[in-house]
Amino acid sequence: MSKHIIIPQRIYILVFVTLLMLTLVTVDVAFYDAGWLNIYIAMTIATCKALLVVLYFMHVRYSPRLTWIFVGAGFFWFLIMIVFTLSDYLTREVLAKPGF
Repeated sequence: MSKHIIIPQRIYILVFVTLLMLTLVTVDVAFYDAGWLNIYIAMTIATCKALLVVLYFMHVRYSPRLTWIFVGAGFFWFLIMIVFTLSDYLTREVLAKPGF
C-alpha cells in the first residue's frame, strides 16, 4: 500500500491563486489581437491550468506510478479523439466537392 500524504493547505491556496491569475491572464489576452498566435497563447494557458488541476486537485502528483500511467492513457485517448475530430472537420470541404 502507498502512504497517505497530507498536503499542506497553503499549496492548495497557492494553486488556486495561480489558477485565478491564469484566468485573468486569459481574459486579458483575449482583448489583444496577436493574429495567428491567439490560439496558441490561449491553448498554452489552458494547458497550464489543466495541468495544475490534474496534478494538485486530482492528487496525481502524489499518486503511485500506476495512476500516472492511467492519466497518461487518458490523455493519449483524448489526443486520438482530437486528431480524428480535426481530420473530419478539415476534410469536409475536400470530400464535398463533386467528382471526388
